[in-house]
Parts: sequence; structure tokens; C-alpha cells
Amino acid sequence: MTDTAYAPPPARTRAAAPDGTTGPDAPRPGSITGADSPFPGTAARAAATDAAASIPPENWKEIVDSGYLRLFHPPELGGTGADGPTAAAAMESLARACSGTYWAATVSGLLCARLISTYGNEAHHGLLESLMSGEKIAAFAIVEPAAGSDAGTYRTTVRPTDDQGSFTISGEKSRITNAPVADLAVTLARRAKEPGDEGPDWCLAFVDLHQPGVRRYDIPHMGLRGMPWGGIVYTDAHVPAENVIPVPFTELSEGMTWGWLLVSVAALATAESALAASVRHARERVSFGRPLAHMEGVQDQLAESRTAIDAARLLAHRAAAERIAGNSAKDLIGMLKVYATEMAVEVTSRAVQIHGAAGVTQGHEVERHYRDAQMNVIGAFATNRLREQIAENLGLGPATYTPFTWLTPTGLTHPSPPLDGPLT
Repeated sequence: MTDTAYAPPPARTRAAAPDGTTGPDAPRPGSITGADSPFPGTAARAAATDAAASIPPENWKEIVDSGYLRLFHPPELGGTGADGPTAAAAMESLARACSGTYWAATVSGLLCARLISTYGNEAHHGLLESLMSGEKIAAFAIVEPAAGSDAGTYRTTVRPTDDQGSFTISGEKSRITNAPVADLAVTLARRAKEPGDEGPDWCLAFVDLHQPGVRRYDIPHMGLRGMPWGGIVYTDAHVPAENVIPVPFTELSEGMTWGWLLVSVAALATAESALAASVRHARERVSFGRPLAHMEGVQDQLAESRTAIDAARLLAHRAAAERIAGNSAKDLIGMLKVYATEMAVEVTSRAVQIHGAAGVTQGHEVERHYRDAQMNVIGAFATNRLREQIAENLGLGPATYTPFTWLTPTGLTHPSPPLDGPLT
């Protein structure tokens, strides 16, 4: 496979309707599909990818040949150094072509690769190149079976061995994108520290998944079905010393912000696709003697969706520009993740309503978008928890939990009198 620089499609004016006016369903910037997409084969196979719950090899080849995986990295590391708007447009184009493929490729080529380039060193240039070239696929192994957003409860641990410069890792990670197919896992783990070690309690371990001591499994999932998803079980798997990177816990969320951005763009693309399908259906479907597009209630739903999607896109391009320019943009991307993912659920819900029974028929385009939208709300970091962080950054301070019970003040914890006994 050859790597070429990604070139976004040329800017287009909005499509003209038969009477020469501007059509309302013309492609939006960065959301090109079909023949205009940089990923036309992936787009054509989207429904089949979802139905088979597997990404075909042709999708991976198309992504590598487009140069997509190199967009997010500077030229000195072998990337193409795309600016924020270009990167955001490319991400949305791939996400519109196929959400499951987008997730798998972008978790590996953006999130995992940026974690390696940020926290690694010269010794890891080979790992980074293998992800940018598509030779290898990576997973970000963070969530555990009994723990979601609360990283403080994670138990996977890296321990030094008797052999100097060598470590082992044990534990289980679950509900991980690319886990069943990945070659490498960027794994968040605790450090079993030796006496005198004053370093951070946490680390990122770059773990080779093709070795003894590693077992993987698939997990069926509601949306993003093409995306490989499952778990990784480590049982004293080997990790070279150079692949164990101590990281202060407070820095980890900064690196994971790339994940919030990729999920936000996925949601934006899903909403755009659902709206495009709704506009087509509203033009073609005739009910009570007139097209749905002439009904005020349908027009209201379409207008609400158009407005919300464009607002999310503006925020996404601003956030991507800030982040790729080297700024944190953590708060901005946190707000984007909350807004874009929940907006996509609303837009896809409207699309289902506009399509009626067809919209809830298995295999229909809108039914697929609705399932995909739900996954983005939870993915990377639940929006409820992000809201707490946004509120804390307004000056409210970190939330402090004090055990309490809602029932005691109500008297409901008192023993109930027998049904035939006296009331007291």
C-alpha cells in the first residue's frame, strides 16, 4: 500500500433545485459522501459492514491509501501535519462514509498514536510509524468490567520482574474499541512500585497483543456494529521497560481529550447523514395528498436539525483548530462532546419520526444511524460526567461526595405496620 497526502474534495456550492434555486440538501463542508467522498468504497459498503459486524479489508486499504492516518501527526514524525479544519473535514468525511470504520481507524491512528507520540520517545517512533502506515492497529485499553468513567477503581497492574528492565501486566480491560483485532494496546494501568520509587502511581503500557498471557474476546453491541469491540485479559503478559511510561493521573485526561474529539465528530457525521436521509424522504413521500416536505411539522423538525448540526460543526472546527495547534482545548472539547453527541440522538430521533415505520425497520439507513448515535453519548467518556467537569471549571470546585440516604428523612426506613394492625 502506498501513503499519499490526503486532499479534501474541492469546495462546492449548494446544489441547485430544478427551478435554479439553492437546494436544501446539498452536501455541507466536510460532509461529502457518495462519488464526492474520499472514501467512496467504504461508503458503498457501510450497510454491509454494519450487517456483517466486521470491517472488510477493502475499507482499511482505502483509508491507508488516502493518507488519512498520517493527517494528525507532524511531518517530522512522518505525518502530513494537517491543520484543524482539514483534519476535522477528513474525520467527518470518513465518519459519514461508515461510522464503525471511522471509529476503528481513528482510535488507532489519532487517539492511540497521539498518546504514543505525546508520552513516548524516540524508541517508539517505530510503533508510531506502524500505526500511521496502517501496518498495525491499536486499541486504547482503559475501561474495566466493573468500572467505567471512574478510573480510580481500575485494577490492571504493571509489575517489575526479577529480570532487570522487564515488566508484566495483569488485569482485564473490557468494552474496548479494536480489542478483538488490534496488534497493540495502549493500556492504562497501575504501577506496583518498589521501595523508594516516588514516581506516579499510574502508567501507560504499550502492550504487544500477539504473545502468551493475552486473551481477547468479542462483545456484541447495539450500534457501530462494524467497529471491533471487546475485551483483553492480561495474565502476566510481558512488557519491555521502554514501553512502560509513568504518567501522573492528572495528565491522563489531557491525552484522552483526543478521544472526546473523535467521538464528537462521529456524532456530527451521523446527525448529518440522518438529516440528509430525512430531507430525501420528505421530498419523495406523499401523504394526505402532499409531500411531507410541505408539512409544517416536518419543516420544523428539519430546520431544528439543520441549525443544531451547523452549530456543532462550528464548535468542532474551532476545537480541532485549537487542539492541533498545540493548545489544550480540553474544556472546549468537553463541551463539544456533550453537545454534539446528545444533538445527534435528537436529530436521529427526528429522522426516525419523519420516516415512520420504515425508520425502525432493521437494515434501514436511519435505523442504523439511530443506533450509532446512542453509542457516541457513552463512548470515550459519558456526557453526564463531562457535565460535572464543565461545572467544576466554572469555579464550583471539585464535587465532594458525602454518604447520605434519601429514605431516612422520609421515615420509609421504619418497619411497616401489619396491614391489619393499628396505625401509629
